[in-house]
Amino acid sequence: MKPERTGALPDILETGKNELEIVDFRIYEDREEGVYEWIFGVNVAKVREVLRIPKITKVPNLPPEVEGMAEIRGKLVPVISLARWMGIHEPPERKKLLLHLEFLRENVGVIVHDAKRIRRISWKDIKKAPDTLNQKMGGRITGVVDTEDGLLIVLDFEGILHDIGLLKVFHEAEAYKEAKKTKKSATILVAEDSPVARKIVKDILEAAGHSVILAEDGLEAWNLLNEYFNKAKEEGKAITEFIQLVITDIEMPNMDGLTLTKKIKETVGLMGLPVVVNTTLSDESNRQRAFRVNADGFIVKFDAEELLEMVNKLAMRGEQV
Repeated sequence: MKPERTGALPDILETGKNELEIVDFRIYEDREEGVYEWIFGVNVAKVREVLRIPKITKVPNLPPEVEGMAEIRGKLVPVISLARWMGIHEPPERKKLLLHLEFLRENVGVIVHDAKRIRRISWKDIKKAPDTLNQKMGGRITGVVDTEDGLLIVLDFEGILHDIGLLKVFHEAEAYKEAKKTKKSATILVAEDSPVARKIVKDILEAAGHSVILAEDGLEAWNLLNEYFNKAKEEGKAITEFIQLVITDIEMPNMDGLTLTKKIKETVGLMGLPVVVNTTLSDESNRQRAFRVNADGFIVKFDAEELLEMVNKLAMRGEQV
């Protein structure tokens, strides 16, 4: 029996406006003093649909957070209990829904208690989570937004998949073998808010002999670029003598990667700097959005071989700009 669809999702917002739409969903925790309502959010671009709970088949040797496998649209998909990952007690007999997510080249089902609405917010309104809250969630928070219902937590699902053991890095061995043939190295600015993703990309690039400058969001990357640009101008040099390539995620607080790319490509003195969009969002619409703001490349996390091929192609071009 196929799962029943309960909600369709809207199109993505205009590219480069530093806005996003998120699905507001809830998890309820049974506490001594009563039921506590957790408010969470996930980018609409990751959500294929909201479903009633399908038939879930138990499979041996899965992580404890994984309830089992379910058939969704003809594919066997792992189903994660978010409440179990959080380590909380759920209220008995609470109704549940399934968020069918697609990102990182994977399909995943996430069990939640309710899906309330779709919210349109600006990335600049997403703030860093308080330390105590971030620690409770294992550091897996992209940011928080103050809403009329309370504090909404935007989760880092890359980090959650990593914790559970479902995150994959493709073609590492092939990538490093090929990297040894290339003697040139580049200095690369990486804009990435997820600590897990930041480390993976950094490790891949450094293993291939490249130098990496890290920024935790698009705004920090933009400020760093301006610092290097001013230094280059003072010394009568081009920015590409300091940085040969920018690799940016799309989903980041303060300034998203598409807005960062758009600003780079519209700024005299920076527009020649190659930019690669490196994202969890694997559908064709996001590729088109990246090229609409004049990105030089688009890759889906985490394919080490594809990443290094893109670096070799574009960073060396950046040296010549």
